[in-house]
Amino acid sequence: MPADRYGMEARSAYIHVPFCRHRCGYCNFTLVSGRDAWIERYLLNLKRELALLKQPRQLDTLYIGGGTPTHLSSNQLDRLLEIVDEWLPREPTSEFTIEANPSDLKDHRKLDVIRQHGVNRISLGVQSLQPRKLDLLERDHTPREVHDVMNAIRPWLRSISLDLIFGTPDETLDEWKSDIFEASLLPVDHVSTYGLTIEKGTSFWKRKHENSLIELDEDTSASCYEYAIDRLSELGFEHYEISSFSRPAHRCQHNEVYWSGKPFFGFGPGAASYTGTRRDMNHRSTSQYFKLMETGGPAVFESETLNQHRRAKERLVIGLRRMEGWNLAHFEDEYGFSVHGLVGPKLKELIRLGYLIETDSTLKLSRAGLMISDSLWTKILAD
Repeated sequence: MPADRYGMEARSAYIHVPFCRHRCGYCNFTLVSGRDAWIERYLLNLKRELALLKQPRQLDTLYIGGGTPTHLSSNQLDRLLEIVDEWLPREPTSEFTIEANPSDLKDHRKLDVIRQHGVNRISLGVQSLQPRKLDLLERDHTPREVHDVMNAIRPWLRSISLDLIFGTPDETLDEWKSDIFEASLLPVDHVSTYGLTIEKGTSFWKRKHENSLIELDEDTSASCYEYAIDRLSELGFEHYEISSFSRPAHRCQHNEVYWSGKPFFGFGPGAASYTGTRRDMNHRSTSQYFKLMETGGPAVFESETLNQHRRAKERLVIGLRRMEGWNLAHFEDEYGFSVHGLVGPKLKELIRLGYLIETDSTLKLSRAGLMISDSLWTKILAD
């Protein structure tokens, strides 16, 4: 394993905590449920992986996700954050995010631990504020609990983000409007909205193919997304990335690192590291991650070195996720290709169809392009 993964000068890191109380029917993330006995082993192996850094690394952004990090007991959460504090120190101005399940934060001991370790941003996996949708999505909290948690954490947090899902089976536009309205009553700084996708390997996928769960039609799902864009903008949120809306000065700084192509560390099962020219992915299986670390590590399962052409194409796509798009001159200066030279006639066609907007200085997604962005990326990346 080349040494530069741990020797690189990165100022951001992601820690993956793979544990959940229950795997929701739509979830295909790297996680395990019903395996709480593994948590102690996970903490030991995460410490081993971080020790491969050889020395502590000062960070500007740190993001702990999952899974559900707050599923750990208060004592386990305290030890996790002690390990992180030892190897990944931050400045007081650094952004420190942890993902949380609203029902977990009813335990005030966990809130105390999070606060004491300097977490200043919480991303709440709310998904909906409508009882029917929460039941369908197999979430274990109520709308009332979300309000209670918000009131408990607002006084001491720099920033609160919440996730919402639209496009669930049988969802109406009015139901989604109610979600946005209820969210607008909460003291939040950032909202991420995601259209439900039914992925292979999930229980929703199985139900879909048994015809016991029917996907929402594309037109209604698109209407939900467009409503979110328009209404959240009216409420003072900046739509700065395909799925992301923020109050002024509350963009997710950690995600901005990904979108701007800066290097970052990743630790834990399934976590990725990026050096700027190479991507390393840890084994997605938690048990295999343990075995690899217990035999000396690292836990890397896949590595890819990006040539200049591939790197430029990926950076073009990732940068186009941001609403401001690309400054064409800056892109060519940084990556050595003009966007037209890189993508060729396909780019002209996407512009002609109105999915991308090109000016003398910029290239960015149009409203129509936002609606089908995933399919656009496939076209741009294809050789």
